Amino acid sequence: MNLPQDGGGGFIDEPQAAEMSTSWMIEVEDLTKRYGGHTAIDELCFKVARGEIVGFLGPNGAGKSTTMRILSSFMPATSGTARVGGFDVFHEPDEVRRRIGYMPENNPLHTDMRVREYLKFRARLKGLLGGRARDRVDVVLGQCGLEEVSGKVIGHLSKGYRQRVGLADALVHEPELIILDEPTIGLDPNQIRSVRQLIKDLSVKHTVLLSTHILPEVEMTCSRVLILNQGKILAADTTLNLQRMVSGGGQVVAEIAAPERDLRACWEGSPEVLEFNLSPMDGDYIRCALTPRDGVDLRPVVFDLTVKHGWKLRDLGRNRHSLEDIFVHLTRATREEEEG
Repeated sequence: MNLPQDGGGGFIDEPQAAEMSTSWMIEVEDLTKRYGGHTAIDELCFKVARGEIVGFLGPNGAGKSTTMRILSSFMPATSGTARVGGFDVFHEPDEVRRRIGYMPENNPLHTDMRVREYLKFRARLKGLLGGRARDRVDVVLGQCGLEEVSGKVIGHLSKGYRQRVGLADALVHEPELIILDEPTIGLDPNQIRSVRQLIKDLSVKHTVLLSTHILPEVEMTCSRVLILNQGKILAADTTLNLQRMVSGGGQVVAEIAAPERDLRACWEGSPEVLEFNLSPMDGDYIRCALTPRDGVDLRPVVFDLTVKHGWKLRDLGRNRHSLEDIFVHLTRATREEEEG
């Protein structure tokens, strides 16, 4: 039997190898799901580390919910493999379910039950008994801000509080992985902020996979993003790295009060500048969008140049693209490849 090697060339024993194999919370390889002639997801490959909040981003119909249902052992895949906490979702579904708290988009709550009563019922269904169930219900009531409505009937609660009940349900058995499918849909701005902060707090003890088509939700909540479109992953990275990729290696924008002719001559003669675009602004200011050559940071170059010529510099920074810009850029590139 061949054992894996460590970084120093030595061999790792089987218990250590098993521990290393579960360092990823989610491992997906070539995952495909077909419904008749329709392919919902097509050979997805991605990993999620423990303690991450990862955004699963894409339009409606991109395959997000299908992937989450497969990961939670709710439905089988057509082909490929998926593991949660080191357990195979197809061959070890009971072990996987013990480690997952899943809140679907349309939360199937028992609206005729009271909040505490419902959470105790759900805790018992998930294998918690007696004092353990009561203790966990008390914890999630506090964690989700539900103490003051714990005796109320769920059907009488606002949409925001019902979302909190669904989240408490997902948390009550202390799962390692929380899967949230569109958790803030239909909420008002105050409720969204509240649920968003709660999701951020979860990463202290849990891994979170958050599915949404709301772009700001991912930007403000997640440490990493998987962009999905038409059943395929277009990108998987931090939002910062995706912004750098779209901006062409760190595009810099500067607002400088100087003659346009002189600025054009400077950028044309600069070996660090690959290309540039000049746009007149108010007063004497010109907006300079500068793309660097070989990923050079142009900010010191711009600053030194304005000092040298005595020009006024009003603004200087990297061009930051929103997730919407990134998504449009990636989907357009994919469409052009298909048409080409």
